[in-house]
Amino acid sequence: MATTPHPETLDEILTGIGEAGLRMTEIDAAEAGAGNISVCFADAVDLTGAFDATREILLPYPSPALAGHTVVITGSGCRLRSLAKDPERNLGVVVVHDGGMAGTLHYATQGEFTRPTVEFNSHLAVHEDHVRRRGVTFHAIVHAQPLHLTLLSNVPEYQHTAALNDRLLRWQAETIVHLAEGIGYLPFMVPGSDELTMANLASLRHHQLVLWAKHGVMARSDVSVLAACDRIEYAETAARYEYLNLAIGSRATGLTDAELSRVVRTFGVATDLVRHPSHDAG
Repeated sequence: MATTPHPETLDEILTGIGEAGLRMTEIDAAEAGAGNISVCFADAVDLTGAFDATREILLPYPSPALAGHTVVITGSGCRLRSLAKDPERNLGVVVVHDGGMAGTLHYATQGEFTRPTVEFNSHLAVHEDHVRRRGVTFHAIVHAQPLHLTLLSNVPEYQHTAALNDRLLRWQAETIVHLAEGIGYLPFMVPGSDELTMANLASLRHHQLVLWAKHGVMARSDVSVLAACDRIEYAETAARYEYLNLAIGSRATGLTDAELSRVVRTFGVATDLVRHPSHDAG
């Protein structure tokens, strides 16, 4: 398997988490304590210093493939906008034990972190799945609640993966390039539930961004936290275009199938989301 460049030090990872948290706030995707971020990596790191307290915890999802791995996770109720200024105060770091049923949680005694986000199970499930199946040594996840994507997920016409992609991929030529697998769609499930955990795991095998109906999105990346963040930005921008088009009576056409087909061919995008006409119009 080809190696993928990714942040190599804990400081680089914390900086990336902080920048992603701030960006999600800037695009109205992380109000108050909404949203959460995690990073899983195979390398051992020195956690002494800022993370001065430890306690043993049971993991909310069995993760045997993560034994010996380190998982950085945002805290329940912690604000993503605070991560850029004080990442250590709002993050916990879990070193997973052999067997993947428990771990040692490291955190700052003077910080805001008390326990991992309630959606820690969904994060662990996706990390464990990609480490076990694909052998990745670095994996980042961002969960956020972007305004326009979440709004459209409440509209029946968008409550299907195929229809959602047909409507959103047409607005910017670069969207299909960066979201070649498209956006996965999941019907409403209770946040933090086992039902959502397993459905989300399955969808993120085929997509790098999944929309949770009436809730938000989860994006993943083997490269960096900011790369996962970028995928949310591309999708949210597309959803904003769609919203604006609805506001003017659906008068805009967006990219045609022929135009999207030309983009896919030009940039060599590996995707099956675009219908290829027998010849281009125009």
